[in-house]
Amino acid sequence: MGKVVLGVAVGVAVAACTVAALVVGRRVRSRRKWKRVVGVLKEMEESCETTVGRLKQVVDAMAVEMHAGLASEGGSKLKMLLTFVDNLPSGSEKGIFYALDLGGTNFRVLRVELGGQRSDLDPDVEQQPIPEQLMTGRSEDLFDFIASSLYQFVEKNDSVQSPITKLLGFTFSFPVKQTSVSSGVLIKWTKGFAIRDMVEKEVAGALQQALTRKGLNMRVSVLQVNDTVGTLALGHYHDADTVAAVIIGTGTNACYWERTDAIIKCQGLLTTSGGMVVNMEWGNFWSSHLPRTSYDIELDAESPNPNDQGFEKMISGMYLGDIVRRVILRMSEESDVFGPVSSRLYLPFTLRTPLMAAMHEDDSPELTQVERILKDVLDIPDIPLKARKLVVKICDVVTRRAARLAAAGIVGILKKIGRDGSGGITGGRSRSDIKMRRTAVAVEGSLYTQYTMFREYLHEALNEILGEDIARHVVVIVTEDGSGTGAALLAASHSSENVNKIQLI
Repeated sequence: MGKVVLGVAVGVAVAACTVAALVVGRRVRSRRKWKRVVGVLKEMEESCETTVGRLKQVVDAMAVEMHAGLASEGGSKLKMLLTFVDNLPSGSEKGIFYALDLGGTNFRVLRVELGGQRSDLDPDVEQQPIPEQLMTGRSEDLFDFIASSLYQFVEKNDSVQSPITKLLGFTFSFPVKQTSVSSGVLIKWTKGFAIRDMVEKEVAGALQQALTRKGLNMRVSVLQVNDTVGTLALGHYHDADTVAAVIIGTGTNACYWERTDAIIKCQGLLTTSGGMVVNMEWGNFWSSHLPRTSYDIELDAESPNPNDQGFEKMISGMYLGDIVRRVILRMSEESDVFGPVSSRLYLPFTLRTPLMAAMHEDDSPELTQVERILKDVLDIPDIPLKARKLVVKICDVVTRRAARLAAAGIVGILKKIGRDGSGGITGGRSRSDIKMRRTAVAVEGSLYTQYTMFREYLHEALNEILGEDIARHVVVIVTEDGSGTGAALLAASHSSENVNKIQLI
């Protein structure tokens, strides 16, 4: 009997040891897997690092590229395009002004009444779809349709028979070579349009002819081919210290006010104001100082425009969510902390930036938003809390880098025009020699306005790069609808008959 008991005891002990060994083995393997995932995160954090020193290098590179782009065509990745807008709204404008915003399958018409003294803006707005057949037919048919819509819109509020010429700001968001403040030649159609007889033709003139055919006494006084110019107009209308504008949304771009004598590639260019708005097309900025990761390289290689828009691909809403997806995919392939690799992780742009932001800003104890989005969008169910926290950290790293680089871009503009407290790129004076002027930058776009963490990181970086003494003189003002209301304001600021004298010879 004793031997039997002993045998059973030994058997139980062996079994217990076996189970313990299995448990320990699983724990060891689990730790190894977790260590691999943490290693991926650490490697990414290091690659995305944006120290103040590095950001200042990006600032300097941006200012240098701006100079190069102003010196000659093709001299820089920054195109530094002339807008011929030499007169920004002051807030003293009075009258009724109109805008047409055409940039996709819908177009908007707006009416803005200005009463001087920076009166409040409360535009009347209507939106209409463009019939599909007009997007591929004749240019005359498209513009006649738009002119008819404008006529009906004007008729609701004003007299269409009035002898007073109504002024229109026309936002046309397609590739155009601008030749004056109110004219430009269409380079090519995008966004589903394919009207052959319009290519290489003057755009505003085509609309003007349609307005004349309709009998509407309206003049296209401004052709705006980039929303950032309207954003700058809005900013300057509300705050006369506004010198630059940035859009940070799905895409990103910037423009600013430049002295005409600094635009070397167009020597002899004269404006009554001595300055002009320059459209930077800063999405295409590139520098070896930008903190690029393997995920950025893969995203760029697989994009429709490789080696293009490098800055945009690191900071804009179109791409941030997809960078996060790529990191989660890498971690899933390295370890099973997210369970079996979800097939949805292989689909580009499955994770949109608004969803990424929702995960990043999830402040619930159990990170329920993170759990829901991973399950519903990426088909990754039932992951533990520590893995959810890991996802939040990935979102944080990607967003922080983007916001801080955007801040460096803004300071680069300020440095170029001597508003960063250093005297500009060619200035030899020290900060103590300079009296810093109040400087405003207008910002538009959902990434800044709706994503709190992005906004906070951007402001944090501005303070770090400029230093607190200088940063307190720089204010960021939020604007809305540069493509619509901003275009109407530009029509108002260019209402004088003698404004439209600047053109490319």
